[in-house]
Amino acid sequence: LGAMLRALRRRWDGYKYRFVPWLALNLRRKRRTLRYVPESSQDKIISDEDVFETLMKIFKALFINDFSRQAHILALLPEIRCKYMELLTVEQKRSKVNSCNHQSQHVFSPEEVLFNTLGFSITRDRSSLVSAGTGVFVTKGFVPKGTLVSMYPGTVYRKHEPIFFQSLGNPFIFRCIDGILIDGNDKGLSRSVYRSCSRRDQLGPFQMSDESWLTSALQNPLAVGQYVNNCSREKSANVCYQEFDVPGYFPVELKQYLPNIVYSHDIESHLRCVVLVTLRDIKQGEELFSNYYTVVN
Repeated sequence: LGAMLRALRRRWDGYKYRFVPWLALNLRRKRRTLRYVPESSQDKIISDEDVFETLMKIFKALFINDFSRQAHILALLPEIRCKYMELLTVEQKRSKVNSCNHQSQHVFSPEEVLFNTLGFSITRDRSSLVSAGTGVFVTKGFVPKGTLVSMYPGTVYRKHEPIFFQSLGNPFIFRCIDGILIDGNDKGLSRSVYRSCSRRDQLGPFQMSDESWLTSALQNPLAVGQYVNNCSREKSANVCYQEFDVPGYFPVELKQYLPNIVYSHDIESHLRCVVLVTLRDIKQGEELFSNYYTVVN
């Protein structure tokens, strides 16, 4: 009986932040764990241009690092092949690798690419909060204030789209200010839906999204944002969520690193992503904590 009660308590601790009656009774008492913004248009720490530039920087680095696997894509895009060959040559010279044969390039892990490109790496590990389960930590380097430090992966749903069965017992559903939902659960029905939508949208060799966040072998090392825990009275928030719509001109060869996919295939609007941005400098060894709730005044 004791084990059953403890299991129920753990499930409740993870679910209560999505239970409306509990929220109504507790928000006043938990002002320290809330984030307030004057209006939705001001719910951005950095500009969309900065988000785009950071994603381009790390995605290009990941693409070049895994260049040998991209041959089938580059064969269909001769106009960009030369651009990446030039970038690869520069990278090889920097790494003191023979630039005449790109097949001999040293391949780094995605975490190493993240560190070499942005100056930090992050990983999932047991949270420092009691009964919080998994958390996200800065394992190497230093993250300055105002830096894109993670992404929230998952299937993107509009307000009217069916998500009831996926939401049952699911603590990983993120609600955007405009009502768009992102299901960041990497197990069960949510996992199956994401994989189905991702493979539905694939165009020949061009993958429109990244499925690797569903596994332990991440292709995009930033795609762990769903495991960032809510702050507490003792642990204040050091990151916040920021919504970002992927522009139509986003390079098709780099979409394979986007950890989001739309549920409905006929959506003409831009893909919604949610990134996590640092509210202060974060040092090596620190855990990331967010505000699960943003109150728009």
